[in-house]
Amino acid sequence: MRFRDVLLITVTVLAAGQTLPAWAESPSVPAQPALDQAIEQYIRSHPEVIEQAIQSLEVKRQRGEKLRIRQAIATHQEELLRDPASPVSGNVNGDVTVIEFFDYRCGYCKRVASAVTQLQKDEPGVRVVYKDFPILGEVSVFGARAALAAKEQGKHQAFHEAMLASESELTQEEVLAIAQRVGLDVKKLESDLHAPEWQAAIDRNHALAKLLGISGTPGFVVGSEVYPGALELTGLKALVKQARTKR
Repeated sequence: MRFRDVLLITVTVLAAGQTLPAWAESPSVPAQPALDQAIEQYIRSHPEVIEQAIQSLEVKRQRGEKLRIRQAIATHQEELLRDPASPVSGNVNGDVTVIEFFDYRCGYCKRVASAVTQLQKDEPGVRVVYKDFPILGEVSVFGARAALAAKEQGKHQAFHEAMLASESELTQEEVLAIAQRVGLDVKKLESDLHAPEWQAAIDRNHALAKLLGISGTPGFVVGSEVYPGALELTGLKALVKQARTKR
């Protein structure tokens, strides 16, 4: 973009909140060279408007993105809240749902795992929906498929928490070792995890994450908002309280 175009955009963006120079009030439009010179002179005399324009554009962009995400959450409520392939814990009939997008190899997900577990103990009205969002390689995908398949043996929650609590490097062998420790039938698990329905569920989660602007893990959805990053227990409780107030 040429310097002249940048100046034009800057003045246009700021026009609503700034005192315009005299040339802008004229009923006639100046010739292009005169217009260019007037804009350049105004910007050179008020260099702070460049920063203000950038800030204004960023605020506008953020507001637009926030509105878009709220609309996406409203449009995809069923997929977010009631996808039968997404594991649920806590109070299945709870009044507030906390949705977590996570990866079993994500250090931040491991850090926040205990807070998510404690939240369900401290807030009996909370329902948690787990959205497997493996983004850190093939082992992450393997772990996600194994966890989803563990539902077939009724041990998803124990397996889920054990994998996030593990301090060992997560490999396929370690995933199966953890499965053994929590009492899963490993041979059955190895067979079940290849079912196409689990990959289909993961693909749906990836599509949802993209729609919601979630590109990293963990990412939380509470009410009509997305909250990226690792949240402490106090932060999660505050979001639950806020969601209840809005209801």
